[in-house]
Amino acid sequence: MKTIELFRQDVYMRQAMATVKAITEQKGKVLVNLDQTIFFPEGGGQSCDVGTIAGYEVTDVYEHDKEIFHQVDCSVDDLAEGQEVELNLDWERRFDNMQRHCGEHILSGIFHREFGGINRGFHMGDQYMTIDISLEEKPEFTTITWDMAKLAELETNKVIWQNLPVITRHFDTKAEAENLPLRKALALEEDITIVCVGAVENPSDCVACCGTHPSTAGQVGMVKIFKVESNKGMFRIYFEAGQRAFKKYQKELDTLTELGNSLSAGTDDLMNKYKAQHAKNQEARTQLYHLKKEVIRREVSSIIKEMSTASSPVIRHYDILTGDDLSAIARDITESIPKIAFLVHNPTNTVFLCSNGKIDCGKLVKDNASIYNGKGGGNKNLARAIFAKEEYIPTFIDLIEKHLR
Repeated sequence: MKTIELFRQDVYMRQAMATVKAITEQKGKVLVNLDQTIFFPEGGGQSCDVGTIAGYEVTDVYEHDKEIFHQVDCSVDDLAEGQEVELNLDWERRFDNMQRHCGEHILSGIFHREFGGINRGFHMGDQYMTIDISLEEKPEFTTITWDMAKLAELETNKVIWQNLPVITRHFDTKAEAENLPLRKALALEEDITIVCVGAVENPSDCVACCGTHPSTAGQVGMVKIFKVESNKGMFRIYFEAGQRAFKKYQKELDTLTELGNSLSAGTDDLMNKYKAQHAKNQEARTQLYHLKKEVIRREVSSIIKEMSTASSPVIRHYDILTGDDLSAIARDITESIPKIAFLVHNPTNTVFLCSNGKIDCGKLVKDNASIYNGKGGGNKNLARAIFAKEEYIPTFIDLIEKHLR
């Protein structure tokens, strides 16, 4: 006999007794079939229930060939066919799924009512939920703007605030179910479950669904949309519902509060304070850019002047300038280098080797850096060698100088 689905009879049932019909092991996983179950199997975009069977953890529940399989963390010898066992549901997870799934129903129904949008895809992820809305039934709407999304969010929460009834009906045939005001055409021919939010005469949503839902919309708590983006000719709505939406709102409000405190601003003037601070930062960055350009120009001039009179290669150390700055210096002095020059970036223990190309800097690094556990590379004009310890740098430079004499 097919497993009796107690979760369809009473979605609030958290505990029940059942009899083991079969227990098998497949690919190292113990699977249990019961005569009846309170565990919802994964389906309809909703994850499965978890909990315990006879005290053993239920880690997965799925349906195959109209039979429900419970993956249990035990051995095949721990349970026996015909044994009566106690089922206990992880209610927190169940109610979380109920809030989220019902919230999705209401939001999808509002997009359909307001804009003629059809939900063509639904996903319940760990971080957020998404629905893919296809604008099909109202030609005046060709895109979903953020203002439209905010309107849908408000209307969805109005349904929640009204605490409308959520009624689940089961039908044997498609013909029976089609009498309801469905927002989406039925794809099933038999054994159909319809979830309706509000009165059948004027529902906020009415659609086929096999998932679990609360008895009233008010239990959803709230729905919050985070983002809207185009996706394959449709519009993907990112949102959350229930306790998850509340926690995300709390987290983001904490971030705003912390940001406001750092700028000595309240929520009303936070954006103005941020823009003012951003303008100051941009001005400082622009000033720093020009100052750095002048420092590099002067450093290039100084190095070229030193090279014109020095008998040995130029060696210069830098603490403030970045590696990119040293690369810029190296490029500007290339044509003036008699043999080779060394620019050392102290914070990263990096030696930049520069030449006019007659000496192959890349080959020098390749052949010699590894002697001191260094690594790096480059081309004829510019190469870099990076070392784990500062003390390797003078020894490496001395080696290169002797090699070039």
